[in-house]
Amino acid sequence: MTTALILNSTITCPNCGFQQQELMPVDSCQYFYTCRNCEAYLKPLHGDCCVFCSYGSVKCPPIQQGISCCGH
Repeated sequence: MTTALILNSTITCPNCGFQQQELMPVDSCQYFYTCRNCEAYLKPLHGDCCVFCSYGSVKCPPIQQGISCCGH
C-alpha cells in the first residue's frame, strides 16, 4: 500500500513569521521563495533540497517518496 503524497505545505518565513500555504511542484524543486509579507528572499538551508524542506510544514514530494530530489 502506498501513501498518498501531500502536495500542500505551509511555508513559514524565518524573517517575519508570516505563513502561506503553497502547492508544491511534483516534478521539480522550488529553490527560491519570496515571502508575501516582508519580501524576504528565501533559499534552502544547508543540506536541504528546496524551500519546502527548509521552511515548509511538509517536505517536498520527492523526499516524501524517499527518492533523491534534484541530485541531493
